[in-house]
Amino acid sequence: MKKYVPIEEGDYYLTPEGYRCFTEQYHLKRGYCCESGCRHCPYGFDKEKLKKK
Repeated sequence: MKKYVPIEEGDYYLTPEGYRCFTEQYHLKRGYCCESGCRHCPYGFDKEKLKKK
């Protein structure tokens, strides 16, 4: 079961388009990679490498 991680200041910012973009701080606090190709993924996941296979 996934744990609930409360969102705090510094965990995200709003992009110019109005989307919420999670920071590396949030990903590390969450504790795992969701494999969605997040912009600030600290776990080294690369969605493009999966597409080329």
